[in-house]
Amino acid sequence: MVRIKDVAKEAGVAASTVSLVMNKKGYVSESTRQKVEAAMKKLKYVPSEVARNLSLSRTNTIGVIMPSVSHPFFGEVIEALEAALYDQNCKMMLCCTQHKENGERTFVDMLKRRTMDGIIMGAHSLDVSLYADVQQPIVAFDRYLNDRIPIVHCNHKKGGQLAAERFLAHGCKHIVEVIGYQGVQTPANEYHFNAADILHAHGVRVDVVEMPWNAFDYPSFAAAAQQLFQQYPDVDGVLGADLAIAACLHVAAAMGRRVPDDLRLLAYDGTAVTRMGLEPITAVRQPIRELAELSVRKVLQMVNGTCEDGPWVIDPFILDGNTC
Repeated sequence: MVRIKDVAKEAGVAASTVSLVMNKKGYVSESTRQKVEAAMKKLKYVPSEVARNLSLSRTNTIGVIMPSVSHPFFGEVIEALEAALYDQNCKMMLCCTQHKENGERTFVDMLKRRTMDGIIMGAHSLDVSLYADVQQPIVAFDRYLNDRIPIVHCNHKKGGQLAAERFLAHGCKHIVEVIGYQGVQTPANEYHFNAADILHAHGVRVDVVEMPWNAFDYPSFAAAAQQLFQQYPDVDGVLGADLAIAACLHVAAAMGRRVPDDLRLLAYDGTAVTRMGLEPITAVRQPIRELAELSVRKVLQMVNGTCEDGPWVIDPFILDGNTC
């Protein structure tokens, strides 16, 4: 195997000069650079990425912490993050926390040991003290961790407004919101709160069904849908995440409820789940690809020490369907 000292011997320079040429770091004359590059080509030398990254104090790896890869929203986020990192010549190391007791702590420890350059954190962990003393680059994805760590998120207040306006346009009188566990501090709660405030101001009744913590699977949402229709039989509009609304659509059909004639269903996220059934589900769409690209851009700016202020928020939009 060709080594860096073999290239140096062929080019008639010091090994440190070859290193400067490969890393594009420090001054090397043009004639010397050409000799080194010619030697590398002649010997078919392939630089060691590990050694190069060590010399630059970089791993070109970003850790991504999310609750679940099987949940439609987080699955699409993870895919978009991987693509955005790839475009920046970076690799993604993924940790899904739903069934891993110490996975998140392991990732943070790896960041502290500089095994990765930064972390994009979007898990729904309840104990965020883990991040209190971390000095390395971290961007929170739709999570509040502490006052030092910036958050990239959708404009959920705008999303709540879009949802409320759609229900009001159809004359709904009783809305039930299926909300995530409120022990998790996330900007996403704003869409529920703002939608409820607007609907209340127009005399609309709003009730809530709260999901258990870390409940991201379809059976959990199906159980919540059953509870919703039993507890609020006069409901005429439901707002919730894509899987919650997909479950409500199935339960409503089994009960003989007519959608959208006497029941309006509006999903929040707008993932592929809302486009898969016989009835496309109306949704407030989070711009997942743009949010992922913004998260990657921000964390890499932090890694390079060039992070700029804002914007950290992107507006959602309505995806029309047949349910609201």
